[in-house]
Amino acid sequence: MKKTAKPVNSVSLKTALEEGRLKAIRSIPKSDLHNHCMLGGKASVINRFYGEKLKPFRTDTMGIEPLNRWIYEVYRPFMERPGAFEKAIEAAFIQAKQDGIRVLEMSMDGFFGSLFNVSAERAVSTLKHYHAMIAPEIEFRPELGFPKTLSLRSVLKHLEPFLAYDYFRSIDLYDDENAQPLENFRELYRFARTQGLKLKAHTGEFGDAESVRQAVEILELQEVQHGIGAAASPEVMRWLASNGIRLNVCPESNIRLKRVKSYKTHPIRILFDHGVKVTVNSDDVLLFGTGVSEQFLRLYRNGLFSAAELETIRLNGLF
Repeated sequence: MKKTAKPVNSVSLKTALEEGRLKAIRSIPKSDLHNHCMLGGKASVINRFYGEKLKPFRTDTMGIEPLNRWIYEVYRPFMERPGAFEKAIEAAFIQAKQDGIRVLEMSMDGFFGSLFNVSAERAVSTLKHYHAMIAPEIEFRPELGFPKTLSLRSVLKHLEPFLAYDYFRSIDLYDDENAQPLENFRELYRFARTQGLKLKAHTGEFGDAESVRQAVEILELQEVQHGIGAAASPEVMRWLASNGIRLNVCPESNIRLKRVKSYKTHPIRILFDHGVKVTVNSDDVLLFGTGVSEQFLRLYRNGLFSAAELETIRLNGLF
């Protein structure tokens, strides 16, 4: 007797993981809380628009510099073409929809407009348009991000026009963790809090455990992007857990940027075991080619988490 295949949307995460059914995993609601929208789409979508293949991202060196170099040398020429900004946003929403994302905190670089003549009005209208057209079912929480290499004055200058739209829900700092003392941004984050923005920042991506605690204390962070350096200190992990600080971790990114050797050795397991609330996120699909669903499957196949534990992590991002 011929077996009838189960409908994709009726499969639990446990069953989908056990059977290795990536399509089924993608159908299960998930969050993506650490996603840079200009780098959030699949390369295949970008390549069709570009008319040629972007050079794949590869590095043998740990750190953020190889990523920044790829953006400048490979991706920037694409972004200078007419319509490329809109195509990048469209690609990011297509990816999120295909990945089964239902809560999306996607970051728009607030400095981007000055590089490519994209106004705040154009950025906001483009995000609204593609959200409504491609994935209206997603609870979209737009985020503003800024490189840590900018001065406070420059960040405030570029932040102001975006705030006029009362659209963005959170703020993030990224790039080189050691670009300048975090105290330089204390005023920015206090101002962002008065504007009702959730406070997030990249820290502990390459830095140590104490750098994570200091960032949370200095900027009064509510969530941390990456934060995996905290796994080296039981004390800092206890502190994060007791203060309810969630870490939005990107395992594939950490591996591809040579911070972590493999899924089997990824410190997200240590963080989880010490009671730190963690989520799994995409970071930059354009560079790494891997969404949230693929990472759930890889974490399971490499024996880092059971299906029940991954269900807990999935729910961490939805509620």
